[in-house]
Amino acid sequence: MRKAVVKEWYGGSCEAVENYIAHFNKIIDENVDVQKAAEIFSLKPKAIIVPHAGWVYSGFTANFAYRIASNTKPKRVVVIGPSHRFPFKGISTTLEDVYETPCGFLPIDTKFATELMEKFGVQNLEMVHQEHSTEVQMPFIYHYFGEIPVVELVYGDYEPEKLKDIIEYAIEEGSLVVISTDLSHYYDLKTANALDYNCLEAVQNLDLTYLEKCEACGKIGVAGMIIAAREMGLTPFIVDYRTSADVSGDESNVVGYMSAVFI
Repeated sequence: MRKAVVKEWYGGSCEAVENYIAHFNKIIDENVDVQKAAEIFSLKPKAIIVPHAGWVYSGFTANFAYRIASNTKPKRVVVIGPSHRFPFKGISTTLEDVYETPCGFLPIDTKFATELMEKFGVQNLEMVHQEHSTEVQMPFIYHYFGEIPVVELVYGDYEPEKLKDIIEYAIEEGSLVVISTDLSHYYDLKTANALDYNCLEAVQNLDLTYLEKCEACGKIGVAGMIIAAREMGLTPFIVDYRTSADVSGDESNVVGYMSAVFI
Protein backbone atom coordinates (compact mmCIF):
# COMPACT_ATOMS: atom_id res chain seq x y z
CA MET A 1 0.00 0.00 0.00
CA ARG A 2 1.19 3.50 -0.83
CA LYS A 3 0.48 5.06 2.55
CA ALA A 4 -0.56 8.70 2.83
CA VAL A 5 2.24 10.79 4.35
CA VAL A 6 0.78 14.33 4.39
CA LYS A 7 -2.83 13.73 5.51
CA GLU A 8 -2.89 16.97 7.45
CA TRP A 9 -2.45 18.90 4.18
CA TYR A 10 -6.02 17.99 3.23
CA GLY A 11 -7.62 17.72 6.65
CA GLY A 12 -6.63 14.23 7.74
CA SER A 13 -10.11 12.66 7.70
CA CYS A 14 -12.77 11.81 5.14
CA GLU A 15 -15.15 14.27 6.79
CA ALA A 16 -12.56 17.06 6.45
CA VAL A 17 -11.94 16.20 2.77
CA GLU A 18 -15.65 16.22 1.97
CA ASN A 19 -16.16 19.48 3.89
CA TYR A 20 -13.31 21.12 2.00
CA ILE A 21 -14.71 20.09 -1.39
CA ALA A 22 -18.26 21.12 -0.46
CA HIS A 23 -16.88 24.51 0.66
CA PHE A 24 -14.91 24.98 -2.58
CA ASN A 25 -17.95 24.13 -4.71
CA LYS A 26 -20.19 26.42 -2.66
CA ILE A 27 -17.82 29.30 -3.44
CA ILE A 28 -17.97 28.46 -7.15
CA ASP A 29 -21.76 28.17 -7.15
CA GLU A 30 -22.23 31.46 -5.29
CA ASN A 31 -19.72 33.48 -7.32
CA VAL A 32 -19.74 32.04 -10.82
CA ASP A 33 -22.73 32.32 -13.14
CA VAL A 34 -22.69 28.63 -14.02
CA GLN A 35 -25.23 29.13 -16.81
CA LYS A 36 -23.02 31.72 -18.48
CA ALA A 37 -20.03 29.52 -17.81
CA ALA A 38 -21.85 26.37 -18.95
CA GLU A 39 -19.35 25.79 -21.75
CA ILE A 40 -16.45 25.67 -19.29
CA PHE A 41 -18.28 23.41 -16.87
CA SER A 42 -19.24 20.97 -19.63
CA LEU A 43 -15.69 20.55 -20.99
CA LYS A 44 -14.22 17.04 -21.07
CA PRO A 45 -10.48 17.43 -20.52
CA LYS A 46 -7.83 14.93 -21.55
CA ALA A 47 -5.42 16.49 -19.02
CA ILE A 48 -5.36 19.06 -16.25
CA ILE A 49 -2.73 21.13 -14.44
CA VAL A 50 -3.33 21.61 -10.71
CA PRO A 51 -1.40 22.94 -7.68
CA HIS A 52 -0.24 20.86 -4.72
CA ALA A 53 0.00 22.97 -1.57
CA GLY A 54 -2.10 22.42 1.52
CA TRP A 55 -5.76 22.51 0.53
CA VAL A 56 -6.44 25.57 2.68
CA TYR A 57 -4.29 27.53 0.21
CA SER A 58 -4.50 25.74 -3.15
CA GLY A 59 -7.46 23.38 -2.81
CA PHE A 60 -9.98 25.75 -4.37
CA THR A 61 -7.82 26.19 -7.47
CA ALA A 62 -7.28 22.45 -7.84
CA ASN A 63 -10.93 21.61 -7.17
CA PHE A 64 -12.05 23.90 -10.01
CA ALA A 65 -10.16 21.74 -12.54
CA TYR A 66 -11.25 18.45 -10.95
CA ARG A 67 -14.88 19.50 -11.00
CA ILE A 68 -14.62 20.05 -14.75
CA ALA A 69 -12.64 16.85 -15.26
CA SER A 70 -15.39 14.88 -13.52
CA ASN A 71 -17.34 15.14 -16.81
CA THR A 72 -14.98 12.53 -18.23
CA LYS A 73 -14.90 8.78 -17.81
CA PRO A 74 -11.22 7.83 -18.07
CA LYS A 75 -9.88 4.30 -17.69
CA ARG A 76 -7.40 5.55 -15.11
CA VAL A 77 -5.85 8.75 -13.75
CA VAL A 78 -2.11 9.26 -14.22
CA VAL A 79 -0.74 11.77 -11.70
CA ILE A 80 2.65 13.35 -12.51
CA GLY A 81 4.54 15.51 -10.02
CA PRO A 82 8.05 16.69 -9.13
CA SER A 83 10.09 15.13 -6.35
CA HIS A 84 10.60 17.55 -3.46
CA ARG A 85 12.36 15.35 -0.92
CA PHE A 86 14.66 13.14 -2.99
CA PRO A 87 16.84 14.46 -5.81
CA PHE A 88 17.31 11.83 -8.55
CA LYS A 89 17.66 11.48 -12.29
CA GLY A 90 14.71 10.16 -14.25
CA ILE A 91 11.10 9.34 -13.41
CA SER A 92 9.62 6.71 -11.10
CA THR A 93 6.33 4.89 -10.61
CA THR A 94 5.07 3.01 -7.58
CA LEU A 95 4.11 -0.65 -7.89
CA GLU A 96 2.22 -0.82 -4.60
CA ASP A 97 -1.24 -2.33 -4.96
CA VAL A 98 -3.43 0.46 -3.53
CA TYR A 99 -3.17 4.16 -2.66
CA GLU A 100 -4.43 5.29 0.74
CA THR A 101 -6.82 8.26 0.93
CA PRO A 102 -8.97 9.34 3.92
CA CYS A 103 -12.18 8.20 2.22
CA GLY A 104 -10.97 4.89 0.83
CA PHE A 105 -8.34 3.13 -1.25
CA LEU A 106 -7.60 3.78 -4.91
CA PRO A 107 -6.39 0.73 -6.85
CA ILE A 108 -3.00 1.30 -8.45
CA ASP A 109 -2.87 0.24 -12.10
CA THR A 110 0.34 -1.78 -11.78
CA LYS A 111 -0.19 -3.29 -15.24
CA PHE A 112 -0.13 0.13 -16.88
CA ALA A 113 2.71 1.28 -14.61
CA THR A 114 4.75 -1.74 -15.71
CA GLU A 115 3.97 -0.88 -19.34
CA LEU A 116 5.42 2.58 -18.78
CA MET A 117 8.54 1.00 -17.28
CA GLU A 118 8.97 -1.26 -20.31
CA LYS A 119 8.17 1.33 -23.00
CA PHE A 120 9.71 4.50 -21.56
CA GLY A 121 12.36 3.41 -19.07
CA VAL A 122 10.33 4.56 -16.07
CA GLN A 123 11.99 3.43 -12.84
CA ASN A 124 10.54 1.92 -9.66
CA LEU A 125 12.12 3.84 -6.77
CA GLU A 126 9.61 3.40 -3.96
CA MET A 127 11.51 5.77 -1.66
CA VAL A 128 10.75 8.84 -3.83
CA HIS A 129 7.01 8.19 -3.58
CA GLN A 130 6.77 9.82 -0.15
CA GLU A 131 5.74 12.83 -2.23
CA HIS A 132 3.12 15.50 -1.51
CA SER A 133 2.86 16.87 -5.08
CA THR A 134 1.09 13.69 -6.15
CA GLU A 135 -0.52 12.64 -2.87
CA VAL A 136 -2.64 15.76 -2.39
CA GLN A 137 -4.36 14.96 -5.71
CA MET A 138 -5.60 11.53 -4.64
CA PRO A 139 -8.47 12.61 -2.32
CA PHE A 140 -9.84 14.77 -5.15
CA ILE A 141 -9.60 11.81 -7.51
CA TYR A 142 -11.40 9.52 -5.05
CA HIS A 143 -14.15 12.12 -4.54
CA TYR A 144 -14.82 12.81 -8.21
CA PHE A 145 -14.06 9.41 -9.79
CA GLY A 146 -14.60 6.86 -7.04
CA GLU A 147 -12.34 3.80 -6.93
CA ILE A 148 -10.70 4.50 -10.29
CA PRO A 149 -7.25 3.00 -11.00
CA VAL A 150 -4.38 5.45 -10.60
CA VAL A 151 -0.73 5.63 -11.62
CA GLU A 152 1.68 7.84 -9.67
CA LEU A 153 4.72 9.22 -11.52
CA VAL A 154 7.34 11.27 -9.64
CA TYR A 155 10.19 12.87 -11.59
CA GLY A 156 13.54 14.37 -10.66
CA ASP A 157 16.02 15.59 -13.27
CA TYR A 158 14.11 14.60 -16.41
CA GLU A 159 13.70 15.86 -19.96
CA PRO A 160 10.31 17.37 -20.90
CA GLU A 161 10.58 15.72 -24.33
CA LYS A 162 10.70 12.30 -22.67
CA LEU A 163 7.82 13.17 -20.34
CA LYS A 164 5.83 14.32 -23.37
CA ASP A 165 6.00 10.79 -24.79
CA ILE A 166 4.57 9.34 -21.56
CA ILE A 167 1.80 11.97 -21.45
CA GLU A 168 0.79 11.29 -25.05
CA TYR A 169 0.77 7.53 -24.53
CA ALA A 170 -1.26 7.83 -21.33
CA ILE A 171 -3.88 10.01 -23.04
CA GLU A 172 -4.01 7.73 -26.09
CA GLU A 173 -4.62 4.79 -23.76
CA GLY A 174 -7.67 6.46 -22.18
CA SER A 175 -6.10 8.08 -19.11
CA LEU A 176 -6.82 11.45 -17.57
CA VAL A 177 -3.40 13.04 -17.02
CA VAL A 178 -2.88 15.26 -13.97
CA ILE A 179 0.17 17.55 -14.01
CA SER A 180 1.01 18.85 -10.53
CA THR A 181 2.81 22.15 -9.97
CA ASP A 182 2.83 25.26 -7.83
CA LEU A 183 4.10 28.52 -9.32
CA SER A 184 6.43 31.16 -7.84
CA HIS A 185 7.48 30.81 -4.19
CA TYR A 186 7.96 33.44 -1.48
CA TYR A 187 7.96 36.72 -3.40
CA ASP A 188 5.85 39.77 -2.65
CA LEU A 189 2.48 39.71 -4.38
CA LYS A 190 3.39 42.10 -7.22
CA THR A 191 6.55 40.18 -8.09
CA ALA A 192 4.73 36.85 -7.85
CA ASN A 193 1.97 38.04 -10.19
CA ALA A 194 4.56 39.20 -12.72
CA LEU A 195 6.47 35.91 -12.61
CA ASP A 196 3.30 33.80 -12.66
CA TYR A 197 2.02 35.74 -15.69
CA ASN A 198 4.75 34.00 -17.70
CA CYS A 199 3.52 30.59 -16.55
CA LEU A 200 -0.08 31.43 -17.44
CA GLU A 201 0.92 32.77 -20.87
CA ALA A 202 3.05 29.68 -21.53
CA VAL A 203 0.09 27.39 -20.87
CA GLN A 204 -2.55 29.54 -22.54
CA ASN A 205 -0.48 29.94 -25.72
CA LEU A 206 1.35 26.59 -25.56
CA ASP A 207 4.53 28.67 -25.79
CA LEU A 208 7.72 27.37 -24.19
CA THR A 209 9.49 30.73 -24.53
CA TYR A 210 7.26 32.18 -21.79
CA LEU A 211 8.11 29.18 -19.65
CA GLU A 212 11.76 30.31 -19.52
CA LYS A 213 10.69 33.19 -17.22
CA CYS A 214 8.22 31.07 -15.26
CA GLU A 215 9.22 29.87 -11.80
CA ALA A 216 7.43 26.62 -10.97
CA CYS A 217 8.56 23.55 -9.04
CA GLY A 218 6.78 21.38 -11.63
CA LYS A 219 8.06 23.25 -14.68
CA ILE A 220 9.30 20.03 -16.30
CA GLY A 221 5.76 18.65 -16.09
CA VAL A 222 4.25 21.83 -17.52
CA ALA A 223 6.78 21.83 -20.38
CA GLY A 224 6.03 18.18 -21.17
CA MET A 225 2.30 18.95 -21.16
CA ILE A 226 2.72 21.95 -23.47
CA ILE A 227 4.71 19.91 -25.99
CA ALA A 228 2.18 17.05 -25.83
CA ALA A 229 -0.75 19.47 -26.24
CA ARG A 230 0.83 21.00 -29.33
CA GLU A 231 1.46 17.60 -30.89
CA MET A 232 -1.99 16.23 -30.02
CA GLY A 233 -3.94 19.35 -30.95
CA LEU A 234 -5.26 19.95 -27.42
CA THR A 235 -6.65 23.36 -26.47
CA PRO A 236 -5.80 24.81 -23.03
CA PHE A 237 -8.12 26.80 -20.77
CA ILE A 238 -6.86 28.50 -17.61
CA VAL A 239 -9.65 28.00 -15.06
CA ASP A 240 -8.19 29.62 -11.94
CA TYR A 241 -5.19 31.58 -10.70
CA ARG A 242 -4.55 32.97 -7.23
CA THR A 243 -1.91 33.14 -4.54
CA SER A 244 -1.66 32.20 -0.90
CA ALA A 245 -2.35 35.86 -0.07
CA ASP A 246 -6.01 35.26 -0.99
CA VAL A 247 -6.24 33.12 2.15
CA SER A 248 -3.50 34.40 4.45
CA GLY A 249 -3.79 38.10 3.66
CA ASP A 250 0.02 38.27 3.73
CA GLU A 251 1.12 39.92 0.47
CA SER A 252 4.82 40.01 1.39
CA ASN A 253 5.59 36.32 0.99
CA VAL A 254 3.28 34.41 -1.35
CA VAL A 255 3.06 31.23 -3.42
CA GLY A 256 1.23 31.15 -6.76
CA TYR A 257 -1.33 28.56 -7.87
CA MET A 258 -2.87 27.85 -11.28
CA SER A 259 -5.24 25.28 -12.67
CA ALA A 260 -5.89 24.58 -16.34
CA VAL A 261 -7.71 22.01 -18.46
CA PHE A 262 -6.76 20.64 -21.89
CA ILE A 263 -9.43 19.51 -24.33
